[in-house]
Amino acid sequence: MTLAACASRAPLPPQEAAPPASDYLIGPGDNVNIIVWRNPEVSQSVPVRPDGKITTPLVEDLQASGKTSTELARDIEKALAKFIQQPVVTVVVTGFVGTYGEQIRVIGQAAKPQALSYRVDMSLMDVLIAVGGVTEFAAGNRASIIRTVNGKAQKMAVRLDDLIKDGDISANLPMRPGDVLIIPESFF
Repeated sequence: MTLAACASRAPLPPQEAAPPASDYLIGPGDNVNIIVWRNPEVSQSVPVRPDGKITTPLVEDLQASGKTSTELARDIEKALAKFIQQPVVTVVVTGFVGTYGEQIRVIGQAAKPQALSYRVDMSLMDVLIAVGGVTEFAAGNRASIIRTVNGKAQKMAVRLDDLIKDGDISANLPMRPGDVLIIPESFF
């Protein structure tokens, strides 16, 4: 009888290779702490605006979104070189949000639907913890993940009820940057 119950579950999607390791890309909503060595008057913490740019003393409207902290530091050094001899800049990212393509979005019957910053080795369980689980009206085993693979959106069935209520760890899938978790409402 146990075997029959297991056989009725939807098969899990095949596991693809882990995404290649990459450096964190700055995104709108991040905060960046800009440190200019021996120039505290131009060192400060600034937010990345919704248009992806930052403004600091002596440097206006510099594109930050989509760059690593090192790339942004070199761009700031170039801009400051007009005013400061051989500036040395360090950029420290705080208040991580990331680029839109790197976020995981959770919609539907999550306790707190939201966009989350992707973290390396993030799993479906990590996402559920971050959004506070599902509502009492969620149809967890009818949930799905929309994932873009080779430029095409693919829909993968996930079993949230099995994971949350039954503790079936085999339903805990790895998440990828850009995934959208859709949790539908159950029909009464």
